[in-house]
Amino acid sequence: MNSVFSFILVLGVLIFVHELGHFLLAKLFGVKVLKFSLGFGNKLFGRKWGETEYLISAFPLGGYVKMYGEGSEEEVLAEDRHRSFAQKSVWQRFGIVFGGPLFNLLFAVLLFFCMFAIAGMPEPVESTRIGEINPGSVAEQIGLQAGDEIKSINSQSVTTWEQVSNAIKDSRGGEVLMVVQRVGKELQVTGRPTMQEVKNIFGEVVGTRYMLGIVRSDEIRYVEASIGQAMQTALVQTWNLGYLTVMGIVKMIQRVIPASELGGPIRIAELAGQQMEAGWMNLLYFMGLLSINLGILNLLPIPVLDGGHLVFLTLEALRRRPLSERSMDISQRIGIAILGTLMIFVFYNDILRLVKRWLMS
Repeated sequence: MNSVFSFILVLGVLIFVHELGHFLLAKLFGVKVLKFSLGFGNKLFGRKWGETEYLISAFPLGGYVKMYGEGSEEEVLAEDRHRSFAQKSVWQRFGIVFGGPLFNLLFAVLLFFCMFAIAGMPEPVESTRIGEINPGSVAEQIGLQAGDEIKSINSQSVTTWEQVSNAIKDSRGGEVLMVVQRVGKELQVTGRPTMQEVKNIFGEVVGTRYMLGIVRSDEIRYVEASIGQAMQTALVQTWNLGYLTVMGIVKMIQRVIPASELGGPIRIAELAGQQMEAGWMNLLYFMGLLSINLGILNLLPIPVLDGGHLVFLTLEALRRRPLSERSMDISQRIGIAILGTLMIFVFYNDILRLVKRWLMS
């Protein structure tokens, strides 16, 4: 139940923000907006304010803003031509389409800014505390445990994780004597580091080095920040997460990251529930990350997505005339087929994860 509520909350907010971007840019450029819907398909309920009907529709995985004169088959009255989407300049239509992804990215900046301004900026706590032991590693074999604090290696005092890492690396496979503190007691353990592969965040091997199989503690503390510092850090955080999202897509295309890692609505609901249980700050961070993902994925040059429409508008600007209706129709059909296939695939991944988890329980 917690996952369902978190999923509805997170996805509902992000879809609203995305469609709000289209809506406000349309209004800015004088386009008449007929409908603003959260969800697709049959109307569950709605209400009309002014010239726009606001809807909640049956299928919740998305939304839309219907603008006057947007469809080629729609009749546009002569006196309302100036309010038609189709009659606006290419750059104005480009701005309206781009507004959705842009608002998702700006919303992430806003979320991170509020988090940093209220709770402070997170920074890692410098320590020699072990956060995790890799299964089957030398560290597990010699009895090291998560939570142990390393005090010295080969009689050399260590106070930072960098010193720990360098001491193990420089051992060149020789035996190391470690003094660790565990629940107020000091213990001595010895082991021989082994040569292991070093992998980056995407799982690519970037080198080898001697390691014991210990991972540093991920403790953080929050430091009070000024409004300017909070905004600067929020912008940097959004940029970094956006870069990782783009690189994740590239690595998936390069087959570095297996396609089985793709998750759909069920996976998002699980993660949202877990983040809510961990606290509202975690949920807000997850929402910011998901907003960045939504903004960037919508910019992919796939027909039906905003990115596909932006490609069509760019081609129109270069050719000084729009693409033919037949070309647009074929492209839209291809886009629908791609998205439909992708949706089936991510649902398959989600269900397969649930089945595997059920069989292992």
